[in-house]
Amino acid sequence: MEIGIIVETNDPGTIWNGFRFANTALDAGHDVRTFLLGDGVEAPDLRGDGVNVHGAMIKYQRNGGELDACGTCMDSRDLEPTDLRPHSTMDDLLDIVESSTKTVTFG
Repeated sequence: MEIGIIVETNDPGTIWNGFRFANTALDAGHDVRTFLLGDGVEAPDLRGDGVNVHGAMIKYQRNGGELDACGTCMDSRDLEPTDLRPHSTMDDLLDIVESSTKTVTFG
């Protein structure tokens, strides 16, 4: 199954749970693509009590998950692209939604 995940919050616990879900889906053999949107583009920089957002995102990429981040959202926050926050467009988000069997939003 093709699973599209949209993360549009900067709440560490919610993002951590989103990437836990993404990693579980990858472990089950699904193809997963994730798009960081709005406040979600802050995800790689966030720390939370008892949650390791950065570690969950690294695991996701190492397991073959695809990651995109809204370039306009990054620009409005003066954030630079990184491996965990690659500059993408709404066309990329549209492609994720159109090609996914299921789409889930965390936010």
